[in-house]
Amino acid sequence: MQYRSIKGYSGWGQLGILLIFLGLGFILVGAIQFLIGLQVIPAGVPVNKMGEAMVKALSMPEHVNLARLAQVLSSFALFFVPVVLYQIVCYGKDPFWLGFNKHINAWQILVGFFIIFFANIVAGPLADISKSLLAHFPQINNMAQSLEQAYTEQVSSLSNLTSWPEFFLSVIIMAFIPAMFEEIFFRGALQNLLERWWKAPLLAIIVSSILFSLIHMSFYLFISRAVLGFVLGFMYQRSRNLWVNIIAHFLNNLIALVQMFWISRHNGKIELDKLDPKIPLITGLVALMITFGLFYFFNKVSLTNRNMVAFEEQDMIDKADPNHFFSASKNN
Repeated sequence: MQYRSIKGYSGWGQLGILLIFLGLGFILVGAIQFLIGLQVIPAGVPVNKMGEAMVKALSMPEHVNLARLAQVLSSFALFFVPVVLYQIVCYGKDPFWLGFNKHINAWQILVGFFIIFFANIVAGPLADISKSLLAHFPQINNMAQSLEQAYTEQVSSLSNLTSWPEFFLSVIIMAFIPAMFEEIFFRGALQNLLERWWKAPLLAIIVSSILFSLIHMSFYLFISRAVLGFVLGFMYQRSRNLWVNIIAHFLNNLIALVQMFWISRHNGKIELDKLDPKIPLITGLVALMITFGLFYFFNKVSLTNRNMVAFEEQDMIDKADPNHFFSASKNN
């Protein structure tokens, strides 16, 4: 029997709807950045140089608040708006279908944090391995270095935190909002869709984690971010509660933000590639074993809640129009 959403859309139909709204999100991002850029670009700049001039202007300390506003609005337009529209069209207004539910406990949050903490240690050596491999391909490596430099300059300008009010504002703008919007898009919408459609949770996690890494536009960190995306995807698949992911993702971002705030307060120059210590491969392997153990425990503390979510989902399916032939995923 073909999978269909509560409102009767097939898997292909839902994917097409999500992509259409994602395209709309890209258009909104372009409009937002153009309008904000007009506020900072000097008069007389040629049209073909406006993009470069805007990036340069927004990297200046005096325009940092506008740069932060651009980041928030762009993230909202690219990840949140398309998902909300997709949700309304395919499932209605109930956020339950994106993974928002009341079935969560303190153990899930605590263990989820330690999982993402040790997963970062696992990912550390992978970034070094990626750099070593790309060094053998000069053309790709030069492109990778350019992207990394642009990303470093952007984050450095946004994280030039010199006061506590700036820090608390950045906790929302740079730590919480990206975590929430990215989890809503990649886990709440994309992974949920693929898992329900394909009936292959592992494949759905792999695909969504690869796309999660691609959106960050980094050659050096592609594998390590894909690993973190996989960990977040598996965490969601085991908990079926998006709040667990959002909190873990937020705490992960917060740790990096605290590091940058400490450096800024002590008049240091922020160098993103030096924020994380060099991690030997053996340490990464030990962290991998710890992560496996934590996931075993996470699965145990999530089992009751996961079953309650599955029961609630099935109840909602039973109350839906039977002609829609919705087929729920199996989470046990």
